[in-house]
Amino acid sequence: MALRVLGVDPGLTRCGVGIVDIAANRRATLVAVEVIRTSPDDDLAARVRAIQLGVTALLDEHAPAAVALERVFAQHNVRTVMGTAQASGVVLAAAAERGLTVALHTPTEVKAAVTGHGGADKRQVTAMVQRILRLDAPPKPADAADALALAICHGWRGAPASASRADPSAAEEGLTPAQRAWRDAERASRAPRLER
Repeated sequence: MALRVLGVDPGLTRCGVGIVDIAANRRATLVAVEVIRTSPDDDLAARVRAIQLGVTALLDEHAPAAVALERVFAQHNVRTVMGTAQASGVVLAAAAERGLTVALHTPTEVKAAVTGHGGADKRQVTAMVQRILRLDAPPKPADAADALALAICHGWRGAPASASRADPSAAEEGLTPAQRAWRDAERASRAPRLER
């Protein structure tokens, strides 16, 4: 059974939301993606409410089992940080209301998961998201691609492992280079270290 993950790239003007199903063999499939937009000219409370309504509608329609949210980190622009934090708070509250756990992932962690390199640029992330999800065109704008990347990152970390343990060859089938790099890194991190 697939793990359904809702990924959120929080922002007050543009809040990317992507939902992906992750199979036991880590094959990812697009369920839905959108960018919730609000105008800087609108009242702050109305903007936060619009994000709340958009996120809750997607949660209720698609019933994900997990939520992945980009971790807010310090930036020089306090206004941008505040907007990101406000959008994040809405997502946290909506998930908690439904009993869903929210995983926080850093941008570097997400880039490493989908491209195999934590320093990848937005163009590389978007291209890999398109490839991983087998899309005809790259998801746009970047907020949409980032939300999908967050969902993929979390899904690969939390994907059910029972099928891959039962049939390792099935789990290897269809993996992208980034998925193989992520799998190998996970295996290496779990390998016992020898004392020197």
